Amino acid sequence: MINFIGITKDNRLDKNTSIDNAVLSDYKWFWVDFSEPTEEEIKHLTDTFHFHPLAVEDCVQEFQRPKLDYYKNYTYYVTHIVREEDKTIIKDELDFFIGESCIVTFHKVPSLEVSKVWNHLLSMEYVADCDTYYVFYEILDKIVDNYFPIIYKIEDELEKMIENSKSMNHLMNELFETRNMLLNLLHTINPMRDLLYRMLNSHHLNLNRVGERREYFSDIYDHLLKLSEMVMTNREVTSDIRDSYLSLNSHQTNNVMKLLTIITSIFAPLTFIAGIYGMNFENIPELEWKYGYFLSLTLMFIIGVAMLLYFRRQGWFK
Repeated sequence: MINFIGITKDNRLDKNTSIDNAVLSDYKWFWVDFSEPTEEEIKHLTDTFHFHPLAVEDCVQEFQRPKLDYYKNYTYYVTHIVREEDKTIIKDELDFFIGESCIVTFHKVPSLEVSKVWNHLLSMEYVADCDTYYVFYEILDKIVDNYFPIIYKIEDELEKMIENSKSMNHLMNELFETRNMLLNLLHTINPMRDLLYRMLNSHHLNLNRVGERREYFSDIYDHLLKLSEMVMTNREVTSDIRDSYLSLNSHQTNNVMKLLTIITSIFAPLTFIAGIYGMNFENIPELEWKYGYFLSLTLMFIIGVAMLLYFRRQGWFK
C-alpha cells in the first residue's frame, strides 16, 4: 500500500491525493509511505522517483546494515526497528529516501513508528515549520525510544535471576537467551549509533536541513550512546551471574566430593580388615578364637571414630 501526504506551497496539507494522480512539482514537499508494497507498487521507486538502482535493490532485498548513502538530490538511509517476541529480538528494516522536497519511507512490515508520526502530521494545524527532516527526526526518535523498554525488561529479568534460586540448567538457559538478545541489540544499536555520528559529522549533510536540526539529531545520538552502554553493562552482569553460579556450583561439588572422600577414607581400613578375615584360608588363628569377632568389630569402631575425629580436627567439616 502507498500512502501520500503533500504540503502545498501555501502550507496546506493535502491528504486526499494518491501517488498516481499527484503532480509532485506542485508541492512544497511531500511524504510517500510504502507499507507492505506489492511488486507493482515497488516500481514507483524507479519509474516515479527515479531512485538509483543500487539503493532500490538494497531497499527491496532488506537485511542491510544501518547506513546512509549519498546521491545527487537525496540521501538514502537504512534503519532498524527492533521488537521482542518470546525472548527473541526481531529486526525490521525501515528505509528512507530524503531530499529537500520529498521523503519516501519503505517497510515490508507494518511500522508503529511511521503510523504515529503519520497520524501526528495529519492532526497538525500548522505545518509551515515542518519539512522532510522533521518527519525523519520524529520517526528516528521513536525508533530509538522503543529500544529502551526492551533493555529495561532485560534488566528486570536479570534482577530476578540474581534474587531467585534456580537450578543450574534452567539458569544457564535463561542466561544464554538473555545474552543472545543483548548481542542482537548490540548489532543494531552500534550501527545506528555510527549512522547518527556520520550524520552529525558529515559536511555534506550539514549543508542541508540536518544542520538546522543538529541539536535534535544529537539528542538521538546521546540516547544511542546510553543504549550501547546499557547493553554492554548488562552483558557484563550476565557474565558475572554466570561466573558466580559456576563458582557456587563448583563449591557445592567440592563439598560433596569432600564428604564422599571422608566416607571412603573411613571405610577403606574397615574394608581392609573385613577383607583379610573374609579370605577362605584354613590357618587364620583369629577365626577360631572365641572373642575374635567382637575384637574385630571393636577395632573397626575405634579406627572409624579415630579417623572421624582426625578429619574433624583438620577442619574438613567446616
